[in-house]
Amino acid sequence: MESNPAFSLSGVGHTHASGQTALSGIDIQAAQGERIAIIGPSGAGKTTLLRLLATGLKPDRGQLSLLGEQPWGEGSFRLRKLRARIGLVHQAPPLPPRQRVVTAVQAGRLGRWSLPRSLLSLIYPLDRSGAAEALARLDLSDKLYVRCDQLSGGQLQRVGIARMLYQQPELILADEPVSAMDPVLSDHTLGLLNQEAQRRNATLVASLHAVDLALAHFPRIIGLRAGQILFDKPAEALRPEELTALYANEQLEQRPAEPVASQVPNLPRC
Repeated sequence: MESNPAFSLSGVGHTHASGQTALSGIDIQAAQGERIAIIGPSGAGKTTLLRLLATGLKPDRGQLSLLGEQPWGEGSFRLRKLRARIGLVHQAPPLPPRQRVVTAVQAGRLGRWSLPRSLLSLIYPLDRSGAAEALARLDLSDKLYVRCDQLSGGQLQRVGIARMLYQQPELILADEPVSAMDPVLSDHTLGLLNQEAQRRNATLVASLHAVDLALAHFPRIIGLRAGQILFDKPAEALRPEELTALYANEQLEQRPAEPVASQVPNLPRC
């Protein structure tokens, strides 16, 4: 690993307000430019892990560093600056229903703009061409001035990704980013996310339901179960019995076979 990793977690844990332990003893280090998929059954802690990396949650235990910063020891101004360098793609993007797509995409840079420019951008699109370019990469050119409440779930997910592309973060976090898309569009979108990360040497971490998509697009796979890491290894080294242990006692669906599926039979999808 590089001496200055993109992020590092050592003994990190988090317990929800309800008292339920979501993560326990998490140790992960990622170099700048790495592309990592997090897989595991529902309730494994995948979303909690991404929220910790996005500084949306604070660890209860352990040490967390992000992009060379200690997010919870630098003050509110430094924390806001750090968050502007991190892009989070939500499974269900929190977009105001009546907001136009162009405004939603430009919101990706609010953390870098001055307050007057940020407020003006909510009224009038200041960089129409930049937003249009990001949308074009996701085949949404015709949706630039459409209201968000007129889009399908899959289109909303792509708008959320376009906002991240426009933001150009150093750390890309994607929480089930293709869950509302069909298999062909899912494959295309994950390919685009990986291309973007490679093009800018950004670190990409995505949680995914479909194991076959994780294996097809990500060199490194982390298996999470009951808040703990069961494995962390290269995709080509993952064995069928490890997947069986990861998804034990889960009711799983089977996705249509992909070429990569021949390497790991009976791929689960949670």
